[in-house]
Amino acid sequence: MGLEHEAFYAIDVEGNGGQPPEIIELAIASIADLQLGPRRWEWRVQPKEPIAPSATRIHGITDEDVVDAPTIEDIAPDIVTWTDQRRIIGHNVRVELEIISRSIPCWQPAMAVDTLRLAKIIRPGLVSYGLESLGRATGLSAEAERLTDRRHHSALFDTVLTALLFIELITSVSEKDRERVLMDADILDKRQGALF
Repeated sequence: MGLEHEAFYAIDVEGNGGQPPEIIELAIASIADLQLGPRRWEWRVQPKEPIAPSATRIHGITDEDVVDAPTIEDIAPDIVTWTDQRRIIGHNVRVELEIISRSIPCWQPAMAVDTLRLAKIIRPGLVSYGLESLGRATGLSAEAERLTDRRHHSALFDTVLTALLFIELITSVSEKDRERVLMDADILDKRQGALF
């Protein structure tokens, strides 16, 4: 049984628009044996700095939406429990790595598969590799919306869509090539150089 049959955790964050950004929403979805798992977590997070209006225009989250939310320190133990030293997946996963590592310094995933990179490897030549474009092109956005009752730029929707995209992409590769493709899409793989 190959690496692709191990447990993975898709993850997505939404930020407050600050420099550097603070997490205001985070979601995780489990994947096991190339299927979306039953476990999903979602948190709104109270940042130290206000949410920029430009960020609110993207994800729709306002300061009022997070006023009673836990802080990142409150939810850090759950995030570490489920994803530290585990295989994570994200679309342009470097963003999640940077913002979560800055917020939870002890957090260190074992692998970070980038579905953006995975899509470029498996489906070269597409006009756009943005998550929204890939979701539309594969028909997976409708499934993610059905499963989450959310839309793009909700952390839960984007996490589930990323998980579904990962499954779609990796199952389109022959079993003998899957581990190599996963290693090529892992931005923490030492062959990729220092990315973060």
